[in-house]
Amino acid sequence: MRILCTNDDGIHAPGLQVVEQIARALSDDVWVVAPEFDQSGVSHSLSLNDPLRMRAVDERRFAIKGTPTDCVIMGVRHILDGRAPDLILSGVNRGQNAAEDVTYSGTIAGALEGAILGIPSFALSQGYSAGNRQNPHWDTAATHGPGIIRKVLAEGMPRDILVNINFPDCPPDAVKGIEITSQGKRDAEWLRIDARHDGRGNPYYWIAFARSARPPSPPGTDLQALREERISVTPLRFDMTDATFKARLAELFV
Repeated sequence: MRILCTNDDGIHAPGLQVVEQIARALSDDVWVVAPEFDQSGVSHSLSLNDPLRMRAVDERRFAIKGTPTDCVIMGVRHILDGRAPDLILSGVNRGQNAAEDVTYSGTIAGALEGAILGIPSFALSQGYSAGNRQNPHWDTAATHGPGIIRKVLAEGMPRDILVNINFPDCPPDAVKGIEITSQGKRDAEWLRIDARHDGRGNPYYWIAFARSARPPSPPGTDLQALREERISVTPLRFDMTDATFKARLAELFV
C-alpha cells in the first residue's frame, strides 16, 4: 500500500513525524509532501496566483511552497505520477479539528482533496490543553491511529468521504474508548477580535477566542467525545447540499 502524508503545520512540524510513524505501521511505501511553512487555517485553498516551488528534503520527502491542497495535488499528479497513492493521511495536527474547525482546517483540506481525487483519506488531529500546548500527547495518536485506520479500510470507504479522527488530550492508556461521532458546533460568541497598537501607534488585530469555561456539547458529537477523553471518528463528505431545505426551495420556486 502506497501512502501519501501531508499536513498544514509544515514540513518540520512534530505532528508530521507522528503521521509518518502511523503510516509506517501500515506500509513501508510512505511518501511525504508537506507545506514549506505553517499553513494552519488556510482551509481548502489553492495557490492560483503564485507558482509552486518544490524542495526535495530527503528521499520520498518533499516540501512545497503552497497549501495542503497544493501538496496533495503535487503529490498525486506530479511526484507520484504514474502510480497514485492508495491512502492519504493528513496530520497529525497540533490541536483538535472538531466542530466548525473542519471548515477552516488545512489538515481537513488535505484529506478532502484526497477524497476528491478518489483516494481513501484520513485527517488526524491531537488535542491539547493550555498546559501542554507545545508538547501534546503525540503518543496517543501514534498508539491508537494505526488500528483505527486498519479497521476503517477493512470495512471499505465510500467515494467522496473522508474520515476525521480526533485524539483526546490524555495519555494513550487513559483513552476511554472510540466513538463514531457527528460534527459538533461551538458558541460563535467565543470568537473575538483582539485589537492592539504597534510601537508607532498604528492599530493591528488578532483573531482570538474568549477564554471561558465551555459547556458540555450534545452527546454523540466530536466535541463531547473529546471532552470525555474518547477518540472521535467522524465521516465527512464534501457534498454540502442541505437536502431538507433544498426540497422546501424546490416547492417555493415551482
